Amino acid sequence: MKIKVAPSILSADFSRLGEELKRARLAGADLIHVDVMDGHFVPNITIGPVVVKSMRRATDLILDVHLMIQDPVKYLDDFIEAGSDMITAHIETINLRQARLIAARLKEKKVKFGISLNPATPLSAIKPVLGLVDFVLVMSVNPGFAGQSFIPGAVDKVRRLRQVFSKDIAVDGGINSFTGESVKRVGANILVAGSYIFGSKNIKEAINSLR
Repeated sequence: MKIKVAPSILSADFSRLGEELKRARLAGADLIHVDVMDGHFVPNITIGPVVVKSMRRATDLILDVHLMIQDPVKYLDDFIEAGSDMITAHIETINLRQARLIAARLKEKKVKFGISLNPATPLSAIKPVLGLVDFVLVMSVNPGFAGQSFIPGAVDKVRRLRQVFSKDIAVDGGINSFTGESVKRVGANILVAGSYIFGSKNIKEAINSLR
């Protein structure tokens, strides 16, 4: 599968977000990863639909919106209307009935549905919903803050997931050229990276090194 690179705007300069989006596009990014945090599911607060809507006007890149929030169903339509191309919910925040509801709504709106799981969550937790989703996002750090170190257990989780799931597998957290290679080798094909890309002097070289 083609390796895709998704710069995470959590590590971008928010004082000039439009320029950062343009810089990522020119450097060859495949999509933009947008971390939405509510201060409840994770101990941090970031952005909401208003900023996603502004980003939609500023770039034609795919917007991959990662809902690290306690009630993704409640805010689903807001993020659809804001212009999300992909929306990820955490298995820790929804049950099977809600997953089916989200899947149906996103399919109706032609938005891709992803499921994510935290490092401590076993792979078995997402198996009931694998038939509903377009991709899986494996967290390789505990969600909430940028710049954390990669948790090695993610490699085995990706390996086991690839044995039962043929669609896109993304990995998010502590990704650089070394850790990126370790998860690509076992089946990941979307690499989400924040500080490694936006903290680099040459983001094009950083993106190419991940591929």
